[in-house]
Amino acid sequence: MLNMTRGADDSPDRRTELTPREVVAELDRHIVGQADAKRSVAIAMRNRWRRQQLPEEMRQEVAPKNILMIGPTGVGKTEIARRLAKLTGAPFLKVEATKYTEVGYYGRDVESMVRELVENAIGLVRVKERKNVAEEARQRTQDRLLDLLAPQPIEFDSDEQKQDDDAQRYERTRDKMLAMLVAGELDQRRVEMTIEQKTTPVMFSNMGMEQMDIDLQGVFDKMLPKHTTRREVTVAEARELILEQECESLLDPEKINAAAIDLAENLGILFVDELDKVVSSESKGADVSRQGVQRDLLPIVEGTSVQTRYGSVQTDHILFVAAGAFHRAKPSELMPELQGRFPIRVELSDLTKEDFIRILTEPKNSLTKQYTALMSAEGVTLDFTADAIDALASFAYQVNQSTQNIGARRLYTIMERLLEELSFEAPDMKAGSVTVNAAYVDERLAKIAEDEDLSKFIL
Repeated sequence: MLNMTRGADDSPDRRTELTPREVVAELDRHIVGQADAKRSVAIAMRNRWRRQQLPEEMRQEVAPKNILMIGPTGVGKTEIARRLAKLTGAPFLKVEATKYTEVGYYGRDVESMVRELVENAIGLVRVKERKNVAEEARQRTQDRLLDLLAPQPIEFDSDEQKQDDDAQRYERTRDKMLAMLVAGELDQRRVEMTIEQKTTPVMFSNMGMEQMDIDLQGVFDKMLPKHTTRREVTVAEARELILEQECESLLDPEKINAAAIDLAENLGILFVDELDKVVSSESKGADVSRQGVQRDLLPIVEGTSVQTRYGSVQTDHILFVAAGAFHRAKPSELMPELQGRFPIRVELSDLTKEDFIRILTEPKNSLTKQYTALMSAEGVTLDFTADAIDALASFAYQVNQSTQNIGARRLYTIMERLLEELSFEAPDMKAGSVTVNAAYVDERLAKIAEDEDLSKFIL
């Protein structure tokens, strides 16, 4: 399963040319176990690279091999997909199938997942394009700062010799200002500059722009009035504001939109969680809604055109990774057409005590290392012994078995409960060291874990 850390090489610049073995090795750095699921997603990603090497005619015929992950919560389904997206630089979006039963099961609602995926792709492309224009933007920013610090005279004296002298004096002043600016000596000097702001009407601010449909929001973005204000800021603040303005002015929106759509179409990953919750049940009242979600999801997975504020997006080659616990329902109870669109199925196993031990110790930024670092900020040295790790793993496994199985997420609750008193007292300890051993763990968790009612609500 997962541990919740980020590696040093989660760069968007790493693309799908990674081999399956390299992908699995990278996933192993963050996620414990689940070898079958890792292999499946690694092969799926390599197939995307292979498809790009094919002639155009054949490339259009090769569909992605969508994956259905089956397993309880907290065993790594979402983490595998999320890490994979970071590793390959692909746009990634996680949605919950139940969301569409709650808000309605119309096709437009289901299509919104594609629009959100394109928004993520826009963000990735903008980051890349900003790097490309960064140097020119910095130069422009420097020039504008110099104009603020040493404004050019409106007109020179009518005498030509005097004009030449004034021009040379101005250039010397500007050169001197430039040297001081580069050295950071003028960062605290205050200058006055114009700042552009967008006005949001009260009716929209109350509703929350983020709650709007993305296409509708785009219309209002263009309609909303802008106004400028004059503000006095430090040179350091002005540098940031001007750099942002210059970067924006150098970006080509049409180029970004086209690249983002291409990225979403060919490398996008849509993770549909809780797919089992939209399987029809014995309850007739919910069946219509659940079947409706499946029916509306089907064309998106099969391949259709979705209109977004940036243009039309084809979903034919987006990779869909679906997941669900499938405790009460079975994958075979999904609509036959939808089943056929997820040809690769992998079952993720429950976490064992040994898995919990590995999650607590192996990853670079495991939970024990995170808490050790947090306490070190207070000057307190925290040390976990091997028997403490064993005891924590035992409690996590035991509570998962006796109450609801939430996988590795149980460790968050247990660690918070274990170190609650220390976290409260640490600022007053000034300095010192605390050893967490099996006795320390038992003292704080044993009674709670033994009482099923208590453990259900506390752990």
